[in-house]
Amino acid sequence: MFESYLRNVFEKAPLIHCITNYVTINDVANVLLACGGSPIMADDGEDAVEITSICNGLVINIGTLNNCTIPTMFNTGKRANELSHPVILDPVGVGASKIRTDVTFKLLEEVKFSVIRGNISEIKTIYQGTGRTKGVDADASDAVTEKHLDETIAWAKQLSHNTGAIIAITGAIDIVTDANTTYIIRNGHPMMSKVSGTGCMLAAVIAAYCAANPDNHLEATATAVCVMGLAGELAYDRLVKNDGGTSSYRTYLIDAISKLDAETLKGGMKIESR
Repeated sequence: MFESYLRNVFEKAPLIHCITNYVTINDVANVLLACGGSPIMADDGEDAVEITSICNGLVINIGTLNNCTIPTMFNTGKRANELSHPVILDPVGVGASKIRTDVTFKLLEEVKFSVIRGNISEIKTIYQGTGRTKGVDADASDAVTEKHLDETIAWAKQLSHNTGAIIAITGAIDIVTDANTTYIIRNGHPMMSKVSGTGCMLAAVIAAYCAANPDNHLEATATAVCVMGLAGELAYDRLVKNDGGTSSYRTYLIDAISKLDAETLKGGMKIESR
């Protein structure tokens, strides 16, 4: 079943508008191309709204907010809603500053999101209304463990019910859930946390998968998370073989996504549903 979602991305090549942060924008564009989608970036007023109109999906990433991009996020989000395009929110560092937190909650009030993707601290902040992060990284005390997995799933389901969005919590154990069904994914490698922007890249991949699979965003999102995690594993195997470092790992990660086929995905997915 999940392999068909991968095939659809390569067959449909969805065009994804990314309002993303300047630290990772190039990697986001390249990972979209690697996974079978097509990227376009615009964040200036009227241009961004017009660009959204010709795309198949939208990513709103709050990693580098400024006075130009904030109103653009609202306007493009509303335009994507009018066109019934999937809209993905990546609330980078929400809870780390007042402006990030305020913008996130206002976006949630005014834009309908298909998926909210973040680390455990970011998603917990949205659920609780307040929280803590270590810059843009998850706080260690929030880490998802087997011991607290059921508890985390319970409040993530409630957050999905409250927002109407699929919730994707990524970390050592990934959780993708709507208000009823949860997927637990154990793909990935700790090395992924040593490369800036893997979460930003994943948000774009999720957008491509949702755009290419409009009738099933939950399973499309779960597949995208598996793709990213499995690519992380394959990239690490290659890294060890070549005695590389973090910069090589980033390249190998994008390479692995570009070469990942349905058969490899089916054989490598570590996913269960609850």
